[in-house]
Amino acid sequence: MNPLYAVSPLDGRYAGRTRPLAEHASEAALMRARVEVEVEYLLALADLDAVPLSFTDDEVAALRDRYDAFDESDAELIKQIETEGYGEYSATNHDVKAVEYFVREGAPERSHSWIHFGLTSEDVNNLAYRLLVQPAVEDVLVPELRAVRDELVAMAHEHADVPMLARTHGQPATPTTFGKEMAVYASRLGRALGRVHDAVEGLEGKLAGASGTYAAHRAAYPDVDWRAFSREFVHELGLRHASHVTQVNPSDDLAELFDALGGVNDVFLDLDRDAWRYVSDKYLGQDAATGETGSSTMPHKVNPIDFENSEGNLSKANSDLDFLGDYLTKSRLQRDLSDSTVKRNIGSAFAHCLIGYLKLGDGLKTVAPNPEVMRGELDDTPEVIGEAVQTILRREGHSDAYERVKALTRGRRVTIEDFHELFRDLDVSESVQEELLALTPASYTGYGAELARDVE
Repeated sequence: MNPLYAVSPLDGRYAGRTRPLAEHASEAALMRARVEVEVEYLLALADLDAVPLSFTDDEVAALRDRYDAFDESDAELIKQIETEGYGEYSATNHDVKAVEYFVREGAPERSHSWIHFGLTSEDVNNLAYRLLVQPAVEDVLVPELRAVRDELVAMAHEHADVPMLARTHGQPATPTTFGKEMAVYASRLGRALGRVHDAVEGLEGKLAGASGTYAAHRAAYPDVDWRAFSREFVHELGLRHASHVTQVNPSDDLAELFDALGGVNDVFLDLDRDAWRYVSDKYLGQDAATGETGSSTMPHKVNPIDFENSEGNLSKANSDLDFLGDYLTKSRLQRDLSDSTVKRNIGSAFAHCLIGYLKLGDGLKTVAPNPEVMRGELDDTPEVIGEAVQTILRREGHSDAYERVKALTRGRRVTIEDFHELFRDLDVSESVQEELLALTPASYTGYGAELARDVE
């Protein structure tokens, strides 16, 4: 379909950005993952001594080829079985049953009764979704997060010594360095990435039948330890085992992952807004792309569109992630089908995350600090050394130090000469007076540079 006619911008305007998620978030990807679960379950059954089923090496290879070589024609066949019927199969109007019949088409006839043996659709679906979510996060989202973090670390190191006025409550505050501010974001992102990693490692799979009791399995083969079988099977898929479930996997693990990604996005939203303000204050200069238009009416404009685009997409992503985490952890008793349609939107939430990460990365690559502007504003705001002055005077035993500096500076426009006049009136030693006279806004940055260089 022409992307210009897509209903969603994810498949339209941003299709080029979201394409890496297609193999993990599309309906075809879900079909392939379901086929993988059905095939591997069939092969695991064949390994049980109690089950009269076996496969030759060639048959095993052919079965696994059903998902290893899964392509567009296979996806179309499954959809045809579901919606129209195919060969001996009437239209199933059931997506998992269509997958079962698709697996039959490539399996020896003697094995047909064992395909989907004792399973409920949710046994297949919950495993399939986690087999998709895992690489979507690890192979698509996390590399972009690491790329942004690397960029932040590089900026922190490169601009560690660039002094900059800080603002608290939007008002001038104790100076910092631009590098230190980037180091804060790099550090926060590092911790947030750790939460994402732990959440991905904690994904749990369920295989326990229609109401979580293994009832059908035990009725057919009461001597088989089906709980141990399920645990080993789920572990072989690379997931932790969810032992106590209803028909559905409660999805607490997915909620933790969505919350962890939301935490990453919150860090980035904070950075998007700060970067936007830095551009507005001309602390950051932007590259003006040749031929690009900033405004349809104001020719001079170079807008911080990447940061704005990132902010919008990450806000949408967080809204979706919050909804998913809240909705999927609740069910009407054993289950209802509302979770099925909701899970199909996991890929959309991830896509908005991906666009946000890419746009933020683009924005960081097109800006550079403007030390002259930063230094000029520092020089014009000498009142920020008031904190240092009153702290040094407290050290020297002046109990009214805070009040004296407050009387000089609060709500008033002051100059560095005003401070020097105050220093000359103080009852302090010559060495302390020299210490005070040496204070400047640009040099009053504490360990800012060292903190910037410390981030790795």
